Amino acid sequence: MPDHFPMEENLQKVMSATEGAIIVTPHESRRDSLPDSLSDSHSDSSDQDSEVTHEPIQERYDNPSYSRFRRVASKTVVSFGPNDPENPVNWKKTRKFLVLLAGVMQVMNSTIGSSICSNAIPQIAEEFNITNQQMLVLPISIFLIGYILGPLVWGPSSEYFGRRRPLLVAFIGFMIFTLACAVANSYASLLIFRLFNGMMASSPIATTGGLFADVHDDPTLRGRLMAYYMACTTFGPIMGPWISGFVAVVSWRWCFWIGLICSGATLPLVIFMPETYGPVILTHRAKKLRKETGNSNIVSPLELESRDLRRMFIITISRPFRMIFHESIVSLTSLYLALAYAIFYLYFEAYPIIFQDLYGMSAGVSGLMFLPIGVGALLACVVFIWYDGFLARAKAREAKWANIEEYRRLPLACIGGPLYVISLFWVGWTASPNIHWVVPFLSGIPFGMGYLLIFMAMLNYLTDAYETLSASAQSAASCTRSILGAVLPLATRPMFNKLGIHWACSLIAFLSLGVSIIPFAFIRYGDRIRSNSKFCQELKRIKELERLEIEREERLQKDSNNLEIIPSANTGQISRIDTARSHADKASIIC
Repeated sequence: MPDHFPMEENLQKVMSATEGAIIVTPHESRRDSLPDSLSDSHSDSSDQDSEVTHEPIQERYDNPSYSRFRRVASKTVVSFGPNDPENPVNWKKTRKFLVLLAGVMQVMNSTIGSSICSNAIPQIAEEFNITNQQMLVLPISIFLIGYILGPLVWGPSSEYFGRRRPLLVAFIGFMIFTLACAVANSYASLLIFRLFNGMMASSPIATTGGLFADVHDDPTLRGRLMAYYMACTTFGPIMGPWISGFVAVVSWRWCFWIGLICSGATLPLVIFMPETYGPVILTHRAKKLRKETGNSNIVSPLELESRDLRRMFIITISRPFRMIFHESIVSLTSLYLALAYAIFYLYFEAYPIIFQDLYGMSAGVSGLMFLPIGVGALLACVVFIWYDGFLARAKAREAKWANIEEYRRLPLACIGGPLYVISLFWVGWTASPNIHWVVPFLSGIPFGMGYLLIFMAMLNYLTDAYETLSASAQSAASCTRSILGAVLPLATRPMFNKLGIHWACSLIAFLSLGVSIIPFAFIRYGDRIRSNSKFCQELKRIKELERLEIEREERLQKDSNNLEIIPSANTGQISRIDTARSHADKASIIC
């Protein structure tokens, strides 16, 4: 056996080349043009190694800088290089727009599906002879229960298999169960199909935020895209009532047929949407390289990670709940968002009481009463973009407040919270036969603004506060709001029957007023809360490790200027290896 490995031989030749000219035979240069990690490292002898020649991996690409390689133990890890065209952040604008459009349309279909039958309940009740009022709320509540269960599957799946495959499978499943709802022959089967429909519909809700983050690394642009995404989650549900209101007079089944037609029109976008999850793209690249070179040691970063499904499942399930119980920021944010979300879905039961029972409107016309909420959502996007620019200018002039975590997002919630409360009192105390219907109708504008500003601010604050661990924090918030969103609408009609419209709306307004102090409290005490948080302390440790790794890579990149090129039989040169540092550092630079 030789005294050293082929990598060390290669490094020694490079080092000696810097001191004086060396002569390398074509056979030797072909062998030495590959690091040991890209050659057959499992051969039994050096003689056997010398008989096996491999084409340099970089020759597989038009630009040698597209792929980067580094050593981790005995493995060669492939990663994106500078300006790598397969890196989603480097894609052309048209391809990114396809991803954006596909994501938005999936979210729209999902959220429209949540309320698509809201104004068809009387017809459903008549066909299946349902008289219990609580039972009639279930088609929407059961769908929202699917929003609780679905992310437990789709979240981990998107990190295991990438974004495209889980989204495609879920969307096809969504279409199948929408079809099943349209042909259901009993109320029980309709509810079961709605549950599975909600589980499938939760996939884009759980994944689309990550989809946008995959293709855009500019935080400002990504934040604005997330604002549009959240606006879609507001627009979708308010389209369901007026669609079902006008269609249900023909047949309640046509509500689901129209939903199926809309999703069928979106299906081509989902089919042709490219994979955006970088680790999965690199896994495909590593598989291709293993096949082409015959070297089983070439791996992607994802393949180095633990693939223990049981452990991942336990972490995925337990961490969000641990954060709810141990993290004040997560628990209070989840409470605020859950109440706002539940009131939003409570409106699908309250508006028919106000505009159909009180003002005598038809189901279709009463569904149009939701449109001001969409107008308010658009205005919230305008406010968000204005504040985003204001914050960017403050950072540019190095204003101290602009670098404080709480001031970056929470002021929007400080605006949205009071607007939300005002809208609830507005609709409650102006809904009267003696007051024109336009007055309570217009209360939807501050309601839509407040609702979306609260969500934009609080969800972005969770992301900023927990960064690497934000997926778990977001899961905690998603789970709690879906639970309350499924349960609170069940109490709508009994509450309105007992308290009346005025005081029923006032009750939920007072509850909203109580939780609206949460963003103000975070601005005052948020830094102290984060400093005492175990999760935030762990995040600091992770960020410090990342900082050290970045500094190390920058140092190695800087030192890579001191390199010598060895000829290759195929290309005339091979990738350069640092000749000024230790063997350990040299072995880590394969680019």
